[in-house]
Amino acid sequence: MAHTLDELVEMQRAADQAHAQVEQLRDQYGPPTTSPWSEQQTETYETAWRAWRDLARDVQAAVTRHAKAEGQLRFDVEAAVKKRARHPN
Repeated sequence: MAHTLDELVEMQRAADQAHAQVEQLRDQYGPPTTSPWSEQQTETYETAWRAWRDLARDVQAAVTRHAKAEGQLRFDVEAAVKKRARHPN
């Protein structure tokens, strides 16, 4: 499925939000080697990490398809998507 640049930006924002959730959990729980996480904390973190990984994988694949379909360099498309997703103004 070909995605528009706007769709790619929204996909990147979702991946960025998922990454922020992983970072927030890591900060909240602390390093698991210092104070072991509970089973629930471990499950919550792993679920958040998988969600981030899957969203990041999906946006990367979509960027690749979009660049190929538009005859653009993948690097340029990825840079434009990340710039618009992270700095909308």
